[in-house]
Amino acid sequence: MTEELKPLKKLNIFSTKGIQMKTFHITWITFFFCFFGWFGVAPLMPLIREQLHLSKDQIGNIIIASVSATIIARLIIGKLCDTLGPRLSYTILLALGSIPVMCIGLSNSYESFLLFRFVIGIIGASFVITQFHTSMMFAPNVIGTANAVTGGWGNLGGGVTNLIMPLIAAGFAGLGFVSQANSWRVAMIVPGVILLVMAFIYYKYTKDTPAGNFNDLQVIKVKKTQKGSFMAALKDYRTWVLALAYAACFGIEITVDNVAATFFTDQFGASMIMAGAMASIFGGMNIFARALGGFVSDKVGKSYGLRGKGILLGALLVLEGIGISLFAQSQTLGLAIAAMLLFALFLKMANGGTYGIVPFINKDAIGSVSGIVGAGGNIGAMLVGFLFKSEHLTYADAFHYIGIGVAVIGLLVFITRFQLKRSENTETVKQEFQQA
Repeated sequence: MTEELKPLKKLNIFSTKGIQMKTFHITWITFFFCFFGWFGVAPLMPLIREQLHLSKDQIGNIIIASVSATIIARLIIGKLCDTLGPRLSYTILLALGSIPVMCIGLSNSYESFLLFRFVIGIIGASFVITQFHTSMMFAPNVIGTANAVTGGWGNLGGGVTNLIMPLIAAGFAGLGFVSQANSWRVAMIVPGVILLVMAFIYYKYTKDTPAGNFNDLQVIKVKKTQKGSFMAALKDYRTWVLALAYAACFGIEITVDNVAATFFTDQFGASMIMAGAMASIFGGMNIFARALGGFVSDKVGKSYGLRGKGILLGALLVLEGIGISLFAQSQTLGLAIAAMLLFALFLKMANGGTYGIVPFINKDAIGSVSGIVGAGGNIGAMLVGFLFKSEHLTYADAFHYIGIGVAVIGLLVFITRFQLKRSENTETVKQEFQQA
């Protein structure tokens, strides 16, 4: 097999040459816009809260709903990646996900808004496809870095949407197309249309593997169907430890994406646009922090193997937990932003570190492992969502408890023995681990 038909052993982010790098760039850009659909209403919640007369308890339920459907969707999508392939899986998800995004503006009650917010959550399964597809295109020695870059640059959309969506809403109102109170309804049509465009681009310009699509490569398709065992992934305790770890990093990330703008509005009296801008700082860290986590994970893996990657991930989670607790205790806006930047760095590095380990748990069921771990992230977000809906806890209290929980999970990951299991491809993986 020629080099252009094999997974790449080097990542040159400035290159668009070859199907591997073309897929790399289309994948992270698609994932980036998925966040506009998934969290587009989050920075608009102060406006929506006022118009629909939402209580704190109802907003808490909406936060929980926004990440709940993603749990099931990620499990299903992970299995589909192992069978249909990432190209078709992404195309279908984007087309279906665009519908509730464009229609959420039709909501006129808490119940209808809650339903649309729940269904929109399926878009969060895009992350599983992003990581699976990148794993198909790159060799083990750089797979952590490649996964972290696509994931991080995609997650950047969570920060940019906090900045852009209030401006889009204000723009429609300023041009006289709609009143300010209803501007959020029209604004959400924009990310929905973008998702449809990306569905076409993904289907047209990507391939499942460097050698071709699953449908064209019957040998690969049969192998994936037979060996892509969902049950095997479920039975491996390391899968569940990583799911717990991802709950403590990505689960917290999407929670912050959901509540940051509202938190800054209520805690420090910021306007909707200003609160969105400050919340975007958190997401903006993804431009380098998640990639840094994957890069460091690969370097540690080269010297200390999979066990070293696990120790690194545990340490990052402990530091993240400490940072969140500091954020919760901040008394001024300046200190809050500084603490947010601190825990954001470790959180996003932990995201990259987690998926620097995922592809090595079960080489024949990468999609299934990725789906389970990804679902773990959303389970974490769903559970901590109950803290933010409690009438007895302030948002600051909720963040304090979250910080403690994250640090405890970090200690658990730290003591877990991650190591390659004996299999027919273990020696090959070890060799590729060590190739520069």
